[in-house]
Amino acid sequence: MRLLVVEDDAVLGDALQHGLTQAGYAVDWVRDGLQAKHALSSEPYAAVILDLGLPRCSGLEVLKELRQRRQQLPVLILTARDTVQDRIQGLDAGADDYLVKPFDMAELSARLRALLRRAHGFTQPHLQIGEVQLDPAARQVSYQGQMIELSGREFTVLHTLMLAAGRVLSRAQLEESLYAWGQEVESNTVEVHIHHLRRKLYPELIQTVRGVGYLLPRPKTV
Repeated sequence: MRLLVVEDDAVLGDALQHGLTQAGYAVDWVRDGLQAKHALSSEPYAAVILDLGLPRCSGLEVLKELRQRRQQLPVLILTARDTVQDRIQGLDAGADDYLVKPFDMAELSARLRALLRRAHGFTQPHLQIGEVQLDPAARQVSYQGQMIELSGREFTVLHTLMLAAGRVLSRAQLEESLYAWGQEVESNTVEVHIHHLRRKLYPELIQTVRGVGYLLPRPKTV
């Protein structure tokens, strides 16, 4: 999952980028509202963590413009503004959740997981397709009740495909979920991860749509 963090405080921004990277996300970090607008108009993200008190352009302006473009990605406001009116303004502007500083990284991660689940139509904390079950919180995968050991990026590819079950994702879309700015993308990395997932789980789990990308079937119930 690729996230955009919009935070002008250098210490907090660095801590967020580090903590979320450790949690398995690819994280881009910008420090003002104009940079955030540019990133959101040019890069695909799974979710945004947005401060309100930003230089050059406020977080509320960024959020309003994002929703005016009818972009539906989840937005979690992270701010020191804790009055009821501030929360109402943020939610009415299109935010999906609101977390007041100071905060606990574990709670932030849990809120992100919930936002990502709901954004893709899942209601249960575990994702399941057939006999494959994925636990985003524990970053564990099981098949037929047995735990399967995956690398961090294999897990991310599987998680991305499961959230998008029923839709074909191109190689470029999967690469975008794996890499943040400045990280080198290897030419065949997605194909290698797909190969390993098929070997560790079962070959028919991930379908290749020739010339388009990869597909997991939509589960009957979510």
